[in-house]
Amino acid sequence: MYKKLGIIGGMGPLATVNLYKRIVSLTDAKKDQEHLQLIIDNNTKIPDRTSYILNKGEDPKEELIKSAKILEKSGAKYLVMPCNTAHYFYDDIIKSINIPLFNMIEETTNYILKYYPDKKIGLLSTEGTAKSEVYDKYFNKNGVKLYKLDKDKQDCVSKFIYDIKKGDDKDSINYFKDVLKDLKNEGIEVFILGCTELSAAYDIYGFDGNFIDPLDVIAKKAIEYGGKKLKSTN
Repeated sequence: MYKKLGIIGGMGPLATVNLYKRIVSLTDAKKDQEHLQLIIDNNTKIPDRTSYILNKGEDPKEELIKSAKILEKSGAKYLVMPCNTAHYFYDDIIKSINIPLFNMIEETTNYILKYYPDKKIGLLSTEGTAKSEVYDKYFNKNGVKLYKLDKDKQDCVSKFIYDIKKGDDKDSINYFKDVLKDLKNEGIEVFILGCTELSAAYDIYGFDGNFIDPLDVIAKKAIEYGGKKLKSTN
C-alpha cells in the first residue's frame, strides 16, 4: 500500500526543490503514476533556525509544528524535513503529530556508520547545527568521533551558506574550497553536507572529495517507506 509523503519545506525553498527533485530522480518509475504522491508546505515564515539557537532571533518551533500539522491534516502519512538545523526541534515536532517524521540526522549517521565505519568524518554545516550538536548526539551514542570546524573555518562555511541563500556566492565559493583543502590536509576523509544549501552548491560546483548528502539519504528513505522502488545504481 502506498503512503502519501509530506515535506516540511521553505528552509530554504531551494533545498525543498532539491529534495523533491531527488525523490523524483531516485524513484524507479516509468510513468507518472509510479511516483510518490506528496504534499509540500513551503513555509517561508519559519524563522531562521541558527539565529534562534545562537540567541539572536525568533523561535521557529511554532511555525515548524504548524507545518507538520497542516501536512498531517492534508493526508500525509509520514513527513520529512529538508533542513539539518531544524532537527534541533525534532522532539517538539513529533510530540505534536500522530504520524512519523523521519529524522534526517539519525538516518545520515546510520548510513555513515554502515558504509564508512573507519573513516574520519567532518561536518560542514551552519553554526547552529554545529553548536546544537544534533549530529554529535548520534555519533557519540555509537562511540564515533565527529570532526567539527574551528571558528575561522566555520565562519567561512557559514558565510558561504548564507550567500547561497542570497544567490550571491561567487566570491565565498573560493574560500569554501580553501576550507575543504585544509580539512583534507588535516586528514578528514569524508564530509557531511550538513546544510541543505551545501547540497545545492554541490550540485552546481561538484566539489572534489567524498561527500555524504543527507538529502539523498532521506530521499531514499522516503521513497522506500512510501512503497515505491529505488532506481538501481548499477
